[in-house]
Amino acid sequence: MESQLETVALFSLKLAYETEDQSPILRDDLVMGDYQRDVFELLVRRDDVATIKGKVAECVGLALEAIGGAGKPLGRELNRLSADFSAAQTLEQLDTPLIALKDYLKDIQ
Repeated sequence: MESQLETVALFSLKLAYETEDQSPILRDDLVMGDYQRDVFELLVRRDDVATIKGKVAECVGLALEAIGGAGKPLGRELNRLSADFSAAQTLEQLDTPLIALKDYLKDIQ
């Protein structure tokens, strides 16, 4: 799960901050500091669903803004997937919406 959380953060931040004229954002970039696998690993071990959802919401919010908001076709779907993720109450319930969110963000890169 930690890897998938980190990937959602990475893809979101790529949409928000990456431009054609600069080098790509990588997992070890400073912008990823609060969203790295080891941060998520600690949160998963602590069963801190609320903080996990908050961190993902921060990243997805940036991505949503970068693609034009929830009023645009890509934004509507991203917003829906984000809402599904936010509705989860346990770590186990996060799995399916997390995978859908990760796959969608990968597709719209």
